[in-house]
Amino acid sequence: MRRIQSHKLPCLHCQPHGFIRMVHHLIERCMLFSMSRDDCMRTLAEHADIHPIVTLTVWEELLKENKSFFQAYSHSVSENNRWPQETDNANHYGRT
Repeated sequence: MRRIQSHKLPCLHCQPHGFIRMVHHLIERCMLFSMSRDDCMRTLAEHADIHPIVTLTVWEELLKENKSFFQAYSHSVSENNRWPQETDNANHYGRT
């Protein structure tokens, strides 16, 4: 007798391809918010109940497929997360 899937989202065991596509989509959503790989892993673990090793594995496979994009993305995220220099703050507030 065939078991009916009781949940709506793809399951890693029942629908591995659908599950991987879902994780891929969620990673892309995290990237829209300029999240780092580690931030993405924590967020998906907390909010989507996806084990971090699964997120890491999908992230690494995406990186293999498009290395130059991920290098640029990683650089962009690290640039956005740096604290402004003291001189930048002074200029921002109109001081020299």
